[in-house]
Amino acid sequence: MYATERQQIITTLLTDEGRVAVVELARRFDVTTETIRRDLAALDGAGILRRVHGGAVPRDRASTLEPSLTERQDHQASAKSAIARCALDVLGEDFRGSVYLDAGTTTAAVATQLVRRASETPVDVVTHALTLAHDLAADLVASPVGSLTVIGGRVRGLTAAAVGAETVRAIEGLRPDVAFVGTNGVSSEFGLSTPDPDEAAVKRAIVHAARRVVVVADAEKLGRELLVGFADLADIDVLVTDGVPDATLAAALADAGVEVWQA
Repeated sequence: MYATERQQIITTLLTDEGRVAVVELARRFDVTTETIRRDLAALDGAGILRRVHGGAVPRDRASTLEPSLTERQDHQASAKSAIARCALDVLGEDFRGSVYLDAGTTTAAVATQLVRRASETPVDVVTHALTLAHDLAADLVASPVGSLTVIGGRVRGLTAAAVGAETVRAIEGLRPDVAFVGTNGVSSEFGLSTPDPDEAAVKRAIVHAARRVVVVADAEKLGRELLVGFADLADIDVLVTDGVPDATLAAALADAGVEVWQA
């Protein structure tokens, strides 16, 4: 196979899967990893992709790229709902305790499902996400579904979430039974990551505070590495996703003792 043919296939795979790995491409084409790296270098030079450690991602997936909450609201909505329903199985039927909800559209889907569940089994909810707090407060008025605690701080406009030292300190003083945490990337080597340092600090505090950490992430997040890491894979207990991690990520998750639940 000529290099141009191989590179065309690599481009198609990148479009379909959102990421390609050097080792897997070498195995697929029965060539050396050095050959694949040359292919990726050529495609990078042509502006088609961006090389990252171990492979490549589309050019528009920069480490600091972060769409607004409004832009993400309806994206992958059905997948997020399925992930949320699956994630709440972590609580079991007779759960009585506290739940921390991270900011994000997937955790918002968890909040929606949690309200339906809490109509029969009240749950104490804590969050620093103002949009989630607003919706949950309305549900509390409509019918008692437990308690709601809102963590304050400086509100970051892009995500409508409280961030900053005050927010982090408040979370560090908590010990929720279960935390549902969102992420922008799940990587075998970099762990969990997000584009913004302030958001990362809050997420790091949530992960360290909770007795059990459940990460909810759609398939687009798998294999991604954003600018700021906030947790190692070993820091989480369950990953709920609608995709199948590639071989490298699956092995890393298994080695870290993470349960992977597919919605």
